[in-house]
Amino acid sequence: MIPAEQVQRFRNAMPFWASILLIPLILFVATQGGWWLILMPLSTWWLFTLLDAITGLNLENADLDTTEDQLFWYRLITMIWFPLQFAVIFGLIWYAQHSTHLSIGEKLGLFFGVGVISGTIGIVYSHELMHQKTRSERWLADLLLATVLYSHFRSEHLLVHHRYVGTPRDAVTARYNEGFHRFFPRVLVEGYGSAFRSEAAMLRRKGRAWYHPANPFWTFWALQAACLALAYALGGWGGLGLFVFQAFVAVWQLELTNYVEHYGLTRRYLGDGKYEHVLPRHSWNAAHTASNWLLINLQRHSDHHYKPHRRFPLLQNHSEDEAPQLPFGYPVMTVAAMIPPVWKRVMNKRVKAWRRKYYPDIADWHPYNKGLNPPPRGAA
Repeated sequence: MIPAEQVQRFRNAMPFWASILLIPLILFVATQGGWWLILMPLSTWWLFTLLDAITGLNLENADLDTTEDQLFWYRLITMIWFPLQFAVIFGLIWYAQHSTHLSIGEKLGLFFGVGVISGTIGIVYSHELMHQKTRSERWLADLLLATVLYSHFRSEHLLVHHRYVGTPRDAVTARYNEGFHRFFPRVLVEGYGSAFRSEAAMLRRKGRAWYHPANPFWTFWALQAACLALAYALGGWGGLGLFVFQAFVAVWQLELTNYVEHYGLTRRYLGDGKYEHVLPRHSWNAAHTASNWLLINLQRHSDHHYKPHRRFPLLQNHSEDEAPQLPFGYPVMTVAAMIPPVWKRVMNKRVKAWRRKYYPDIADWHPYNKGLNPPPRGAA
């Protein structure tokens, strides 16, 4: 256990600030163009895979009695990220559309890199912020999500995913043997509708219609419209296209991560619309040190679902006795997910081992594999 006094030191928080180095890097590659553009994916996916191999696993846990004040340096990086990301996205839209040295292909390559930043970092930080109780942090989460046109993720994640993970109601729980290329379009469609229905159901319970001003979708639509308008104002139709392209890249990375986090892991159906409580074993855990620095401990996903409001420095690592373990960190696993035969060869045997360990009495897995079990009772 790492004592609270040690957790709060700036030097212990510093590795989680690695993302800040991506800002000068994207500005540099924008001025160079050409083959320099591959530095963005290389510096996130591949560099951190190499660093994972060097740094190994981090199995230590922070003292849960650590106070909010002692987490200042950890919270700060998530709080300052929105203005940095906003400046990068819209500053580079203006730059790309007014510079003469970038071809159309280079502009797309540049904004693929921008999407790497807004997806790998921006959405991960928004995920951390949306789970907090302070209005300022939740507002920053909404602003970050607007810059990738995925504002409904907040509603879908908090109202649906965390309540119904591992059940047919949760679109984000990837089914056993479901390849990512089938999962991705399904979750894009089902996730949006699911989020909207959940917000409408909450309003209905208060005697209000879906179009009541309290529906956060009005805010979502307004923020996204403002981002689209600003992209057009700065770069015309080309600038608007670049903005939408980076948003797509960011969302693609988010859903790749979602796919990895829960693939094949389902909660036991108890009958009468009831499912067992969410436990650490219903999410894949990864203790790879460097990629947890980059992703602010997102890979300690088993603990996040067990205690959703726990701030990222305090997320606990769960051993293989408590939660299933990924063989590699997210950078490697998301690449594997893009190649279904590789993914299934690596992961299907692990899902089967998980089933034998925790649910040896379940003989028929077909309803779980195909999402055919009844929806949870009370689900919107």
